Amino acid sequence: MKDYERDIHRHIEEFGCSVTSVVDPDGKEPTFSYSIGIAKTTSQPEVIVVGLRTELGHWIINEYSRRAKAGEEFAPGVLYLGFLEGFAVQFGHVSRDHRSEYMRSATWLHGTPDFSALQLIYPNTSGVWPWDDDADDWFRANQPLLAGSHS
Repeated sequence: MKDYERDIHRHIEEFGCSVTSVVDPDGKEPTFSYSIGIAKTTSQPEVIVVGLRTELGHWIINEYSRRAKAGEEFAPGVLYLGFLEGFAVQFGHVSRDHRSEYMRSATWLHGTPDFSALQLIYPNTSGVWPWDDDADDWFRANQPLLAGSHS
């Protein structure tokens, strides 16, 4: 087992999940952060957030984990407070292909991309969601919807 794999297991044992953040060194692709192990420790889906700073993404994943451990359940299309100050967020399903592409360490832990995962989706500062007609191209590119379409 590699050192980073041991670290993932240690984080899951100690905190209930591990968090990985991925940054494109060229800045061409949006940064994303995701959980590893929440599905094993809480029976809730793993979670990913795309397009936010790594520190904020890491905090959001840990907040999701904390709330999941407390028994809260998250469903697509429902508004949730407490993740981003002043804004509600919602969740969308993550397709199998996107789980395999984006959530590689979670796929490694589960042994397959066939695990449940949700994407935390946030509006822009004007309250526009990425699927809204008035969302600009930059916002849509910075927060791609990993289900393939809004559901």
